[in-house]
Amino acid sequence: MTSSMNFSEGEVILIDKPLDWTSFDVVNKIKFALKRTVGPVKIGHAGTLDPKATGLLILCTGKKTKDIQQIQDADKTYTGAFFLGGTTECFDSEKEVNETFDISSITEEAIYDCAKSFVGEQEQFPPIHSAVKIDGKRAYELARAGKEVAVKSKIITIKKFDLPKIELPLIDFYVECTKGTYIRSLANDFGKRLDNGAYLHSLRRTKIGSYDVDDAFTIEQFLKKIVSL
Repeated sequence: MTSSMNFSEGEVILIDKPLDWTSFDVVNKIKFALKRTVGPVKIGHAGTLDPKATGLLILCTGKKTKDIQQIQDADKTYTGAFFLGGTTECFDSEKEVNETFDISSITEEAIYDCAKSFVGEQEQFPPIHSAVKIDGKRAYELARAGKEVAVKSKIITIKKFDLPKIELPLIDFYVECTKGTYIRSLANDFGKRLDNGAYLHSLRRTKIGSYDVDDAFTIEQFLKKIVSL
C-alpha cells in the first residue's frame, strides 16, 4: 500500500498506462504529484510504452532507480491485435494507412503457420519511428525531420506467440519475448511473411519479468492514494 511507501528512499511503482499517454507524460504526472505531497523525488521509468499502447509501466524512485536496467532486461508479455491488409509508416495506428492489400485468399492455417514461424531467436529491425538512438539522436526525430533513417537490427527471441482469435482483418495475439522486441516491427514483419501487409492495431503490456499489470495502479488510483498520505 502507498501508505507504507517511502518514495524518497526508493520504491517500485506499477502503473497501468492509459491510451494516448506517453511514458514521460506518466512520469511527469507522478513526479509532480509526489513533489506536492512528499517533496522532490528522483524518478524514472523502466521501459517505454508507445502512446498507442496501454498496460504495465514500471516507475522507480529514489535508490530503486538503480534497478531500472535490471527491470528493463527482463522478458515482456504483450497482448493485442494486428490489422491484416494494410500498412502504416510507423507500423501502428498512430498514422494513416499508406497501402492496402487483398486478404481474401489468406487462410487461417496460413496465419497460424506464420505465427509459429516467428517463435525462436531472430534478427529484427526497429521501426524508424522509434526511440532508438542514431548518432545521438532518436530515430523518430530524424524521421519526422524527413531525413533518411538507417536503423540497425537487433537479435531478439519470441518465446511464445499465440493467436487466441482471428476475425479478419483483426488477429488477436499473445506474445512472450525478450527485451528490445518491437511488437510494431513484429506486426509489419508478420504481414510481409504472408506476402501481404499488417500493422499493430492495439497493444497492451501485461508483464515485465515477475511484475504483472493486474497489480498495477491506474494513474487516478495512484494519485488518490498519495493525496491521502
